Amino acid sequence: LLDRWPLTANGKLDRKALPKADASLLQHGYRAPRSELEQQLAAIWQDVLKLEQVGLDDHFFELGGHSLLAVSVVSRVQLELGLSLTPQLIFQHPTLASFAEQLAQASAPADTQTLSKLSALLDEMEEV
Repeated sequence: LLDRWPLTANGKLDRKALPKADASLLQHGYRAPRSELEQQLAAIWQDVLKLEQVGLDDHFFELGGHSLLAVSVVSRVQLELGLSLTPQLIFQHPTLASFAEQLAQASAPADTQTLSKLSALLDEMEEV
């Protein structure tokens, strides 16, 4: 645990100075993604959350996720997998298993042109 929150010069929380989530602190065991969709989603979560491993029972927000990262995951899923979804889905189904199950049940093709623009905008926001 932290003695105090890291702050920026403006007195706001410095998210970049926070320690990375430690998956070993989670109380459940690791269950590997099985299906192709689960494996693809795990790879996206790992990249967005900057983790080496994400299992089926892992909770997006307990691993350090937040609303901007949720939007990034949604954008990547739409671009890379061609599935249409909203960020609300990851809030309603925050474990990899339930998120993948919902996507498998209710997937629709995504508008890739709009998604490319959204992805570029998210990249710009990350650089700030």
